[in-house]
This record gives sequence, C-alpha cells and structure tokens, in this order.
Amino acid sequence: MSVLAAAAICATITWLAVHIGGGVELTVGSGQRIGAVAVAVTAVVAAGAGWLALALVERWSARPRRTWTVLAVAAFVVSLLGPLGGTTPAAKGGLLALHSVVAAVVIVGLRRTARTGSPSDGASAVGLASARE
Repeated sequence: MSVLAAAAICATITWLAVHIGGGVELTVGSGQRIGAVAVAVTAVVAAGAGWLALALVERWSARPRRTWTVLAVAAFVVSLLGPLGGTTPAAKGGLLALHSVVAAVVIVGLRRTARTGSPSDGASAVGLASARE
C-alpha cells in the first residue's frame, strides 16, 4: 500500500509545483481543468492497476520482475499520449511531468517487491511480496 500512497503524494506535490509554483493551468482540450484531487485519485488508480498487474504476472510468469517491468514501461510509454491533450505547451509539459513522476514511483516501488523467478516459497498470492515489508 505504501507505493499507492507515495504515488498520490508525489503526484500532488508535482501538481502543486507545476500549478502553484509555475503558474500553469493544467487544462486538457475538452476544457477540463486537472485539479489536485483528480491527480491524487488517478495516481492511486494507476498504482493499484500496477499492483494488480504485478500480482497476475507473479502468478503466471517464470520471470515476473522482468516481465512486469517491461509491461509497466510499455504502459508508461502509452500513457504519454495523454499529455498531448494539454491546451498549451506549458500544460502539456506539466501533464508530462505528472505522468513521469507517477510512473517512476510505481515502477521503482513495485519492481523492488517483485519476485525474480519462479515461486519457491509459495508467496504468489496478491500483495504478499509487499505485505512482507
């Protein structure tokens, strides 16, 4: 659970730096403003999806850490299409920063909990690697 909280906190701090510190209005093409609550909730949802994906990969992959890392990096690359919807270059840059920060927290945070090979200790249930900490 700590990765979910870290993703939300880091995303919110990034939003504050971009919006308050940089004076950038994070708005997408539809005119929707991206606020701090939306940023935090989206970060938690993304981290939760990563955690679920890791649990599934650990269950069925011979090399779960490597497989999950490749999957997570691919998901991050695809997510970079989202910031293209920013209404200004500054908004696009801010959204890119948000995506990058959340991806870094989730990939690094969950990768360190992933098994490196086949389960030998029976710890393939959802979240057991994280629960040991």
